[in-house]
Amino acid sequence: MAKTTTRTVQDAQLSASRLGWVIAHPGVKYFASQGGVSYHRHSTNKISSVGFAAIAETAAGQMSGLTISDLAHKDPRKSQLEFNKLRKRLRRQIGKAIADFDLIEQGDRVMVCISGGKDSHVMLELLIALRESAPINFEIVAVTLDQKQPDYPAEVLPAYLETLGVPFYILERDTYSVVKSVIPEGKTTCGLCSRLRRGTLYGFAEEIGATKIALGHHRDDIVETLFLNLFFGGKLKAMPVKLRSDDGRNVVIRPLAYCRESDLARYAVAKAFPIIPCNLCGTQENLQRQEIKQMLQAWEKQYPGRTETIFRSLGNAAPSHLLDRTLFDFSGLSVERDDSLGLPDIRVVNL
Repeated sequence: MAKTTTRTVQDAQLSASRLGWVIAHPGVKYFASQGGVSYHRHSTNKISSVGFAAIAETAAGQMSGLTISDLAHKDPRKSQLEFNKLRKRLRRQIGKAIADFDLIEQGDRVMVCISGGKDSHVMLELLIALRESAPINFEIVAVTLDQKQPDYPAEVLPAYLETLGVPFYILERDTYSVVKSVIPEGKTTCGLCSRLRRGTLYGFAEEIGATKIALGHHRDDIVETLFLNLFFGGKLKAMPVKLRSDDGRNVVIRPLAYCRESDLARYAVAKAFPIIPCNLCGTQENLQRQEIKQMLQAWEKQYPGRTETIFRSLGNAAPSHLLDRTLFDFSGLSVERDDSLGLPDIRVVNL
């Protein structure tokens, strides 16, 4: 791990090029492939028939209840004030998560995974902003995976990422066809789809010398995962803010762990990010995660603040009040007593 932290972006470019990967730079077209995964740099003179703002409004606006047209009718000064407060809150929450769990350290190369959704867009922009004022030095490399699902606007993200001034990769792998060929129609595809996606991204992180992989899961995702495991898995387990992969070769971080989904959606609408609506796993009907989300939203409407209370409980666990014998030594609980003491002769003891 120490070896990769000292490598420069140029070193990563050279290593990636040898393995069939190519890093993207503005105004240049590339095509390379390795092991069934390809990187393709599209021409970005046109952004398709759907504009950035329209995509952002249809996707993020559905979650936040706010559209770009709504913002246009607001008092500009009030809108700017609200946006500034929102931005400060999100930056503070991301900074706190980084500090609490040592998510990013000196010399890290952070591979930020961009799905095209609102959460990853906000994460990338705010990490770039935080890097400018952070007391440590770290690198950011943006990576997005084109899974070849139908109607995916492949030209949107490359065009946007070029404007940010950070190195980025576009990975192409037809996981969609693989999943469809293996999973019967009507069955949920999340299990296989996520494994293929993780395998591709984790492998690529090693090739470019990334020391951390940043994912865009937020507070609500973590609470939903808690109830998914509780209701359907019989486990008291949520989604870790920092995790070493099973093979021990990658460290995954979630800088948005303290951020509310509604805040992220409002920020995405205000910034008009080029959001690509998901038509993969998350849109399937009767998905257990969707049922949990609806349950939590109903709770939050009836009891405002309940989601935050549940989230805080994850950081305030009491193993002695649970039943997991591997977390607490119940067998070792005992007290010292004087063996010479006998039972009282009378049945009623007046204390």
